[in-house]
Amino acid sequence: MGDFVLGLDFGTDSCRALILDAADGEEAAVSVMNYPRWAGGLYSDPGENRFRQHPLDYLETLEHTIREAAGEAGGSVAAGIRGISIDTTASTSCAVDARGSPLALKPEFAENPSAMFVMWKDHTAVAEAERINRVLQSGKHPNYAKYAGGIYSSEWFWARVLRIFNEDSRVAGEAYSFLEHCEWMTALLAGIRDIRGIKRSRATAGHKGLWHRTFGGYPPRSFFEDIDPRLGRIYDTLGQETWPGDTAGGPLSAEWADRLGLPAGIPVGVGGIDAHFGGVGGGVRPGRMVMVMGTSICEMIVGPRPEGEEKPIRGICGQVDGSVVPGMIGYEAGQSAFGDVYAWFRDLLLWPLEKLLPAAGAGNLSPQAKEDLKGEIAKRLIPEIEKEAGKLEPSAGGLIALDWFNGRRTPDVDARVKGAVTGLSLGSGAVKVYRALVEATAFGARAIVERFREEGIGIEEIHAVGGVARKSPLVMQILSDVLNREIKALKSDQAVALGAAMFAAVVAGLYPDIPAAQKAMAAPVERIYSPDPERAGIYDSLYARYRGLGAFEQARAEYEMRQKARRDRLNP
Repeated sequence: MGDFVLGLDFGTDSCRALILDAADGEEAAVSVMNYPRWAGGLYSDPGENRFRQHPLDYLETLEHTIREAAGEAGGSVAAGIRGISIDTTASTSCAVDARGSPLALKPEFAENPSAMFVMWKDHTAVAEAERINRVLQSGKHPNYAKYAGGIYSSEWFWARVLRIFNEDSRVAGEAYSFLEHCEWMTALLAGIRDIRGIKRSRATAGHKGLWHRTFGGYPPRSFFEDIDPRLGRIYDTLGQETWPGDTAGGPLSAEWADRLGLPAGIPVGVGGIDAHFGGVGGGVRPGRMVMVMGTSICEMIVGPRPEGEEKPIRGICGQVDGSVVPGMIGYEAGQSAFGDVYAWFRDLLLWPLEKLLPAAGAGNLSPQAKEDLKGEIAKRLIPEIEKEAGKLEPSAGGLIALDWFNGRRTPDVDARVKGAVTGLSLGSGAVKVYRALVEATAFGARAIVERFREEGIGIEEIHAVGGVARKSPLVMQILSDVLNREIKALKSDQAVALGAAMFAAVVAGLYPDIPAAQKAMAAPVERIYSPDPERAGIYDSLYARYRGLGAFEQARAEYEMRQKARRDRLNP
């Protein structure tokens, strides 16, 4: 038997465990499990943009998927696992005690959403992010956000911490520190029970927490105390050192080895961000952008370390030495909603089935038959709409949509802006609206590509990975037409977990670095999408209309903010 590695990918909805042959990346086994509480809609409120996940969802899916994958692969393969690496969504952070244990695992906080992981898509910290940006722009401190795109986001670490402090004084009082999800998972498997022994992730600290090598770590304590004095004690628990994903966070503990059915002592890598590991799994390198396409979309690219001063890139989600590929500068951008936009539209159309079918006669169908019918329609709805949408011309019926359904992440983060559809008429059916939404998400990706180009980051080719890249030819073709670029979709259902497995192989010492692991374990190209010149020309003019709609929405959001500030002054 050869050497095997285990990649663990904790996404928005589920955990997946992937066991690969480290020699060539051949899949030995894979297991996927949805988070049970999250799937039931617990602890979240989409209307309030609050999205929380219970740590038990992570624990249960961790144990189930690894045991199932190891069982599928066989005992000899499980015994041959040489390294484990983990990626998670980010910033997905949680209040923890001095042992690094999430507060929600304590009985007194077991049902308290403030003690749970605040997900990347949670936008309850908009006011807190605005407070951070006011201090950043006050002139009292250097521009500590210049390597984070220039604007601090409500999706990021310090806004989350401050939100929990403002939201729940009891949780705030009990919180010794805050950990990112990926940091907790590595510490958990390695049996680290003192937060001072946990290696903090370079990726999360840099892209979400204002850490940067030119600062010598984080900005000084005084900066965070100017935001809120309570942040000082959290700052003291972080330290200034961070580690890239090719570093071992510790060996697999005897306790977790027994729970997972694996040998003790396997090196467990420092955790990273799912999009970054997906970029690695997608073959990211200088000049090659990887689009990791799922509920959101992240565009990853890397470049060499500069000899002189590092140039800040405006309006992206950060640039960090060693965050994506160790030894290179990792650049991250993204859209807060991508697949989520399509899922919203699907759920909108499914409302009658959800609300009316259970109580309807429906030909005397049994409750189980009704559930089966609902499930079958839900599964077929978007594929059938896509078939019809593919027959339409660009901007069918004059519709233009804006993809900011969960705010705008890049370029120039702003969580206050909203999605929109304009040009609606009585002839605007579901198929036309859906195509407009797909075009909107493609326009959002074009804005990101253009920002990189304007800032001097060369993009010679584009790879795409993730569920959307493999399952939706319509989305991919429209994306190619809008970008007027060739896009290569890779043959991998688990590209993010593949990237984690590549890191595991380096952590285990099977490869000297990530580029070597990529060369040996890469997924092949499954399909190439080439732009249609005529449609690309049409989309150029439609993109201008998209930008105009975006400017209108930006003005609306700013007007609303001024009105709110006025009301607050009148009613302190």
